[in-house]
Amino acid sequence: MKAVVLDAEDHYQVAEIDEPAPGPGEVAIQVAYAGIQWGDVMVRDGHFPFPRPFVPGFEASGHITAVGEGVPAHRVGSPVAALTTAGACAEVVVAPAVLSLDVGDLPLRTAAGLGWAAPTAYDLINTAAQVRPGESVLIHAAAGSVGTLAAQFARHAGAGRVVGVVGSAARADYAARFGYDQVVLREEFPAKLDDERFDVILDPVGGSTRRTGLEQLAPHGRLAVYGNLGPYEPVLADTNDLLMQGRSLITYNSNLLSRTHPERLADSARRALGLAADGTVRVDITAEHDLADLATAVQRLAEGATYGKSILRIA
Repeated sequence: MKAVVLDAEDHYQVAEIDEPAPGPGEVAIQVAYAGIQWGDVMVRDGHFPFPRPFVPGFEASGHITAVGEGVPAHRVGSPVAALTTAGACAEVVVAPAVLSLDVGDLPLRTAAGLGWAAPTAYDLINTAAQVRPGESVLIHAAAGSVGTLAAQFARHAGAGRVVGVVGSAARADYAARFGYDQVVLREEFPAKLDDERFDVILDPVGGSTRRTGLEQLAPHGRLAVYGNLGPYEPVLADTNDLLMQGRSLITYNSNLLSRTHPERLADSARRALGLAADGTVRVDITAEHDLADLATAVQRLAEGATYGKSILRIA
């Protein structure tokens, strides 16, 4: 089968490799589309220690072609969206059955665009931060795949005010399409918001952004951390100071959750898929690439040149 392979020199190339077979609790999927996400940048840049050569791709949509031991045979032929540990940038990928979710009539292109971003955004709003009706929410990286979905999930949860932070005026214009009440530039943050305090802040950035976030929390506010797009420097929090105002610092790691409690992640992904299927939220696929163009797609994501979601067309 054809697949994209990342070699020891960090070059992507399309190659012929053996087709994988599903093991116990797994399914094989004929891939229609693969989602492109920040994890692909992290792998390319060596932040995730995957051995090379490596077939990238952590999210896929397509049809199940075979099942492993313990997986019902009737799932063969089902259209699914899958969260994978690797290998989605190929004609066939093996994925955990529990994280290969039936999508019904949802187009496979749309299903691939949801990927890991959908359960991550859903959990940040509904499980980690537990946004309540009327609360205010601040979302960093507001024009990205998680940010655009999180804004919509916050509205669905009844948030009273949703504010986004982005890196450019063009990204601000784009993010404004997803229900934000206000979008501010990173260079204007936090001055543009005066002394406004928020009940919930979503932070994938780190560094000074994280320190500022702790100061911007309202009493009983929650800062939900789910990545480090910026510096990896440690951010220290005084628990006594947090206690006095009832503030909380919360972390969320979807990759860890997929390994410790995959059924929880699957439940959130299923709920997100349902909200996409009924039109409550939308995923915006802004770029579709051929298999041979993965290097370009990942580089554009790393440079912040993409909005919303990019996908790779396989079939």
